[in-house]
Amino acid sequence: MKTTLSLAVIAAVSATMVYAQNADYADLDRTDWPSSFTVGTASQGGTFFVYGSGWANLVGDQLGISGGGEVTGGPMQNMALVHTGDAAFGMTTMGPARESLEGTNPIAPGLQMTNACAMFPMYQTPFSMAALTSSGIESVATIPAGARIGFGPAGSTSDTYFPAMLETLGVDFERRNGGWDDLGGQLQDGLLDAVAFAVGIPTPAISQIEVQADVNFIDFTDEEQAQIIDTYPVADYAIPADTYATLERDMQSVAMWNFAIANCELPESFVYAATDVVMSDNARMMNIHGSAAETIVENWTKNTVMKWHPGAARWFRENADADIADDMVYTAE
Repeated sequence: MKTTLSLAVIAAVSATMVYAQNADYADLDRTDWPSSFTVGTASQGGTFFVYGSGWANLVGDQLGISGGGEVTGGPMQNMALVHTGDAAFGMTTMGPARESLEGTNPIAPGLQMTNACAMFPMYQTPFSMAALTSSGIESVATIPAGARIGFGPAGSTSDTYFPAMLETLGVDFERRNGGWDDLGGQLQDGLLDAVAFAVGIPTPAISQIEVQADVNFIDFTDEEQAQIIDTYPVADYAIPADTYATLERDMQSVAMWNFAIANCELPESFVYAATDVVMSDNARMMNIHGSAAETIVENWTKNTVMKWHPGAARWFRENADADIADDMVYTAE
């Protein structure tokens, strides 16, 4: 499976290079540190891609080692890649993380991916939809039977949960998969009726579309939101009106938390230092993507699924007075 997963990690997003390390990290004990690292992200055009490539470059720059983001199939595949060690770091969502730990990840059914550890909180992923205004789709109720809907890459958070949510709401649709840039192009060309996305906001592919065409943003009614929350591991969420240039009101949505993950066997000092780079200066992360507004120490509590990497747990205990239980920290057997 390791060979298969290696082949599945598509072209490197940001060319890896050796950086000049920040003086603050010059005296660290680098025993057993890797000479380079990769961060599993998702498809181009999504927030995982932008956020993950950015923090990979930031950590590489500050620690003075070769690092970069890689295009992957998203949270499910990232759990597998980090579990096997094909990627040092990755990004996942709480729902796919739970399924992976339970052995129901579709990439490797039956394999409990317990060698992927929590590293730091990223942001919430809201679920929402968009269609061209010309489609006449203004709400979930107005989606026509057999509508062609793009759900992102196969195995992504969108693809794992959004089709099931729409089925719960009684929507009849034709399922399409692909990278967000590709699906955005299909929407503009009339090959899709709508896209259903569960990615950080603002979503680059959607921001690009609304520059060139009139877009209807589709949210949930009170009843639809309540039904989804009762059925799936999500919470209520409001997408602010200023998220997109043409969004005129806050959108009623639901959301699921995202976390950065690390291979549990990485050296404690390496993961501690990488966590410090990300969590010690939120302004740097905000320069990468606006969703990093939620990448703050207080949100360590949002991980209720994965065991923490010892290096990350130590950082949050020392710098955020995090009350992380010992049985929630990974220990080698």
